[in-house]
Amino acid sequence: MTTPLPGRNDPGLEALVEIVNHSGMVADWKESNAIAFAKLFGAGARYEQATTKTVKLRAPDMVAADAGVAYAAFIHTSNQDSGPYGGMSFVIFPVEGARCLVALVLGTAGLPPDEGIIGRPGHARKAQAICAWLNNKYGHGNLVAWAKQDPARVDQVIPPNVVKQFSVYTNVFNRYGKEIYALFAPAEDVAATRDAVAAFVDLLFDERLAKVVSGAEISYKAVQAEWRSHLTPGITELDVIRLLKSRRYVVVEGPPGTGKTRMAQRLLHDAYTDNGKSVQFHPNTTYENFVGGLAPTQTQGGLGLSFAPKPGYLMEAAALASAHPDRDFLLHIDEINRADLSKILGEAIYLFEPGEQRKIDLPYDFGKPHGDQISLPNNLHVLGTMNTADRSLAIVDVAVRRRFAFTKLWPQRSVVDAQNDAIMTQAFDDLMLIFVEYATADAFDLVPGHSYFLVSPGLTAAEQLKVTLKPLLEEYLAQGYVGGFSEPIRSYLQWIESL
Repeated sequence: MTTPLPGRNDPGLEALVEIVNHSGMVADWKESNAIAFAKLFGAGARYEQATTKTVKLRAPDMVAADAGVAYAAFIHTSNQDSGPYGGMSFVIFPVEGARCLVALVLGTAGLPPDEGIIGRPGHARKAQAICAWLNNKYGHGNLVAWAKQDPARVDQVIPPNVVKQFSVYTNVFNRYGKEIYALFAPAEDVAATRDAVAAFVDLLFDERLAKVVSGAEISYKAVQAEWRSHLTPGITELDVIRLLKSRRYVVVEGPPGTGKTRMAQRLLHDAYTDNGKSVQFHPNTTYENFVGGLAPTQTQGGLGLSFAPKPGYLMEAAALASAHPDRDFLLHIDEINRADLSKILGEAIYLFEPGEQRKIDLPYDFGKPHGDQISLPNNLHVLGTMNTADRSLAIVDVAVRRRFAFTKLWPQRSVVDAQNDAIMTQAFDDLMLIFVEYATADAFDLVPGHSYFLVSPGLTAAEQLKVTLKPLLEEYLAQGYVGGFSEPIRSYLQWIESL
């Protein structure tokens, strides 16, 4: 059993959890849901009484179930008491022989009155983060939750593999498979059910701008903090080291200012005790620079120049690692996607197979230790770092992606918190909220990293924001990278100017 999150006993949530954990149909379905719903609001509950202005309960009697599918739904108060309803809803589906399915559902009448919520990238992003958190915490290698990429896409049904895993809910999926956009299938772990119900219901009310009562803030913030960590999951240097040990070839990608290059340099210095080298790619980097080729050398006669084979960065690193098989070596390639990696590697891409040690023939004899062949020793690791915000870069193709393990470094609030600067913490939180709520998947990769919110010596927080973050956001606007949410960004820039 898993330990529940901290907080006090919320009577409404506990009543909902009790309903969800009941196996089979409930005789007093309508009454029990009405009691649980009422316990959610007012003094000693989870949400303020005013919240009832935006949500109401619809829980038809079992005999009145729609197409044989019973449910209890929290829907917008603008909907009628019967018939199709519209907008987002929190729904509990009872079935025979299993605990109730918990879901977020788009009403069969369409998006209104919640088109502004359902159509916003942030709602889908948050539902996906909740499900990722539940799977990570309680799944133990299996799915316990699932979320659709776009809640508004009612032309898309729940994938067959998900339906198969949760086949006990087949009737529910047959009736509402197009409208369900997030779900949780409870099992024996009551703590998992409690967390799932709290996260789903909190998201519904949070999107309606409802407020939790003061006594429920600890529980509310604890649940939110856990699933929000999956919006921008963190990786550590230890995580990267483990990847390098197991896969040998790794790329750390992420938005600007997240410390990718700094992390790589620390790994080279500390974990690899300076055994290796750091190089930087740029548009003029060639196969000859990286693998090896002919290069001019001085001679005594003739024109004073001739061409001879010269090893590139990769050959030099391989030679060094081969000469010292008792230690690991790291070749760090900064801005690895600033050049066409497939073209630079050429036939050497064949060498980058983590589970094998392969050889290729070289066009020239490079002398010792390679001669006219090259292989990459097992103790040579390659770490690339790349900025996902630079749209002028070459696309890393599928062949390269298959050979490298890719992981992402996101902005981390803990780094900003450590400097104990209230302005910078607010600046980070406000900008992150804008990107979470409004950015498309592509634009989300542009979110500025935590280094933009660290105060440099001799500058105030306001000065730091104006000379580093402000120009970056202005460039985003000028290039049209944040066109879908330019007004929130402009408002944010006005706030910076006011500091």
